[in-house]
Amino acid sequence: MTVPGFWEEPERAQTIVLEKKKLGAVVEPIDRARRLLDDGEVLAELGEDDPDAVDADLDKTHSEIDRLLHDLEFRLMLGGEHDAKNAICTITPGAGGVDASDWAEMLLRMYVRWAEDNGFEVEQYDFQRAEEAGIKSVTFIVRGPYAYGNLRAEQGVHRLVRISPFDGQARRQTSFASLEVVPELDDEIDVEIEDKDLRIDTFRASGAGGQHVNKTDSAVRITHLPTGVVVSCQNERSQHKNKAQAMKTLRAKLYQLEEAKREAELAQFYGDRGTISWGNQIRSYVLQPYQMVKDLRTGVETSNVDAVLGGELQEFIEAYLKGVRRK
Repeated sequence: MTVPGFWEEPERAQTIVLEKKKLGAVVEPIDRARRLLDDGEVLAELGEDDPDAVDADLDKTHSEIDRLLHDLEFRLMLGGEHDAKNAICTITPGAGGVDASDWAEMLLRMYVRWAEDNGFEVEQYDFQRAEEAGIKSVTFIVRGPYAYGNLRAEQGVHRLVRISPFDGQARRQTSFASLEVVPELDDEIDVEIEDKDLRIDTFRASGAGGQHVNKTDSAVRITHLPTGVVVSCQNERSQHKNKAQAMKTLRAKLYQLEEAKREAELAQFYGDRGTISWGNQIRSYVLQPYQMVKDLRTGVETSNVDAVLGGELQEFIEAYLKGVRRK
């Protein structure tokens, strides 16, 4: 980074900056822990004659070391081949009608808040509004070190139970939505895609944007015919840029499908891709008749539903990753 002209190639420079952040996330806590241990030894020596004088400082140092060791232990769980990469996420409503579309938008808000609270950047690539309320689907990318490593713990079907705001009789409604997560792949990872296997459609962007976005067929939808995987992008003004991003997303999803054949956990999820309903959920969010969020894989639960929907997901993520690592 200190070489003259480093920023003359912005894309390459950004890649190196992200790599530095990823490495720093491991090295810096270790260095900090080492310094704290040295400080603790000095405090212990100073307190040999008068322990009460250093007790408070020693307790503070001990707590900080515990926190750093916890963070480092969590880093060890993120040792997968693509865990350090950005995450491409797609949220799709399932069974539940209008409530499911609204639930999908609630999940989007939850994950955006989680990302922002944990120092990640979020950019939407494709947002399709449902007719009555909520969304038909949304694809967004979460950028930052270990975004995929964290969010792969959230992949699956999410179930909501509440009094439906769309039911005139105020009946309790169960609805479902799924989160699909794939890593953003580097260009050097080769995924063979033949032109004859693609159907490419262009359409007018439906989201908010400048006059060019909404008045030209700049949005792109690509269907991979052999697998049925569909991706789209309408974030950019340029049809060329939207197509490039859609192809990047398609490559990531096809790569993940191949990986799923070798990983039973992902294979099970992808085998049920079309069933976002009863029996497939990884987590339940109950708002009525009581309040409870429970992860059905790990048993972790909390009654603080508002906090979870506000993005406090780390307890669920860590419990899942610990369980996977033990296996």
